[in-house]
Amino acid sequence: MTDEPTSHPEAAATRPLIDVPALAGLLRRPEPPVVLDVRWRLAGPPGVEDYRRGHLPGAVFVDLDRDLAAPPGPAGRHPLPAAAGFEAAMRAAGVSVGRPVVVYDEADSTAAARAWWTLRYFGHPQVHVLDGGYRAWVEAGRPVTTDKPEPVPGDFTARPGGLPVLDAEGAAALAKGGVLLDARAPERYRGEVEPIDPVAGHIPGAVSAPTSGNVGPDGRFLPPERLRERFAGLGAADAAEVGAYCGSGVTAAHEVLALDVAGIRAALYVGSWSNWVADPARPVATGER
Repeated sequence: MTDEPTSHPEAAATRPLIDVPALAGLLRRPEPPVVLDVRWRLAGPPGVEDYRRGHLPGAVFVDLDRDLAAPPGPAGRHPLPAAAGFEAAMRAAGVSVGRPVVVYDEADSTAAARAWWTLRYFGHPQVHVLDGGYRAWVEAGRPVTTDKPEPVPGDFTARPGGLPVLDAEGAAALAKGGVLLDARAPERYRGEVEPIDPVAGHIPGAVSAPTSGNVGPDGRFLPPERLRERFAGLGAADAAEVGAYCGSGVTAAHEVLALDVAGIRAALYVGSWSNWVADPARPVATGER
């Protein structure tokens, strides 16, 4: 997306990434997009603390654990939220179907990708991730504020099914008949360490594709052609079906976003490894593929 008019407005409206200048231009319009701050750290301090210290003007904080996931359990550590609860949270944040939404996190879009994916899954047609996140905005000298906005409630209606999903059986089948990407760090894929879940390893047949390879040192996504080259090397560019999983369905959403930028449609195994190992009968592989 850019500040300038495009000859293909529908295509521009569906591009998943937006940069700082383009967002700044949109925020100057009479009807700016809804901006959601999704800063979050696994086992870290709550993201709302960062939000209170400073955020983009007009941005509303969204809690990943509370608003973008159901409570942890056998379905995984970050299961899909119930449609009714997600709808209520998004309406409270000002989200409406006819108004674009921009989501951001600190820098690398891991949490923002989960917000992008969840909104798209529940049917919102125009969701964009701020490439480089809050850090890119600040480094560009753009204004931040500590003022907490009072958004007008939106009319968003959550309708599941906007993006493809996998369950455990589907992930197992895809690992055999298509390409299933494991978005976790390589050492977790190999089963050398497992800092969170009770069992180490990976789904048999899955391909290691850590999300760290999707972005540069500044947290911005690699250009589409480089992402496509990366995924082609993993067998995903020409596969009939592609899916992704991680520990709990957060970083895998980042993988799905990167695949989307590269022009590859992929399904998300939302329960991911935390759901896979909840059933001790499911097979576990270790080492390199």
